[in-house]
Amino acid sequence: MEKQLYIFNPWHDMALANFTPYFKVSSEILRMSGDLCFLPVWYAPSDAYIRIYDTDTAETFISQVSEFIRFEKSIFVENGFACDIVPWGWSPSLVHMLVKDGGDSSFLPNHETLVKIRFLSGRQRCVDVLSELSVVESTCGKAFCCYSMEDVKNYLQIYGKLILKSPWSGSGRGLCRVSPDVWSKNIEGWISRILRTQGCVMAEPIYNKVCDFAMEFYSSPEGSVSFAGYSLFETDAFGNYKQNLLLSDDEIETRLLSYNISFDTLREVRRRLIDIFNNMIAGAYTGYFGVDMMLCFQDEEMLLHPCVEINMRMNMGVVSRIIYDRYLSSSSHGYFVTEHYNSDGEALLSHRKMLSEQPLVLDSDGRIKSGYLTLTPVLSSTRYQAYVIVKE
Repeated sequence: MEKQLYIFNPWHDMALANFTPYFKVSSEILRMSGDLCFLPVWYAPSDAYIRIYDTDTAETFISQVSEFIRFEKSIFVENGFACDIVPWGWSPSLVHMLVKDGGDSSFLPNHETLVKIRFLSGRQRCVDVLSELSVVESTCGKAFCCYSMEDVKNYLQIYGKLILKSPWSGSGRGLCRVSPDVWSKNIEGWISRILRTQGCVMAEPIYNKVCDFAMEFYSSPEGSVSFAGYSLFETDAFGNYKQNLLLSDDEIETRLLSYNISFDTLREVRRRLIDIFNNMIAGAYTGYFGVDMMLCFQDEEMLLHPCVEINMRMNMGVVSRIIYDRYLSSSSHGYFVTEHYNSDGEALLSHRKMLSEQPLVLDSDGRIKSGYLTLTPVLSSTRYQAYVIVKE
């Protein structure tokens, strides 16, 4: 097997929406990429390289996690692309960036592959998937492609309230909640812009959500799709990702079943999704991907919405699944958090406080039993950090 290079590029969704080699990443997202670029070390194979922005920071990071694990500085590199590359997600922008940095094009996807990845990543695929899952008992969920302003208004008249989504956008972004009461010229302008730039607008009814979760999958190089685990996560009022719970698959399933959704419904949805993706992907995509779902209370019954989003890329749910399975004591649980800080020094202050208040405790196998562990370097300039809090 070729040596692998892992890259964290959280701007993937926006670059895929833009779909040009010359997409310009905003300074804030570049800052996030730099602060969190060490994250793949926790889910990559132990012998993989991790692309980072500044190798000097590696010393700080290694010292900050040395109580738990020892990483060799040599795995953290600023370049070196003559190997199999595993990014957060592929886009023309990333390919262009790697070629510009001297990357070997034989390790990079061609234009045809990128077009397929973009097709699979579009929210239109949710329409296809939901149509095949509608026969499963105790499920709900509808999604519509609107190709004109009139289409949007027609669905709004039918459902009263809608959430509108651009076909390609970052997680929790490109969303607009509409009802007759809030309809405005600004909303019409947003819809017109998405129609002009992306060809359609997705419209979905608004459901009474009680729980967010996802089923994670892996598509092998041979094109076969398998279930990779559950992720249970929390979002804010705007649908933005907040944190993942670190739990075993069995515990997540038990929690889902406690909402009175049936075991048979969960397993049938999983089985059908594997069949659907085996046909849909057909070797066009290799790697992890996730299907966001939710439990909804509707007509005095708990229902499963089996396809809210398809994330055809690596995602925080898979990261959380691997972290729990690889590093946590079986008797423990916790949270995987990505934090944003507003000013310099704030992250370092918080890091020191948590080190003091929640010291790391390991079990006899060297796994985390309880405490706090940063997953990315914490410097005085840090604005973005990933960490775990573990409890018995």
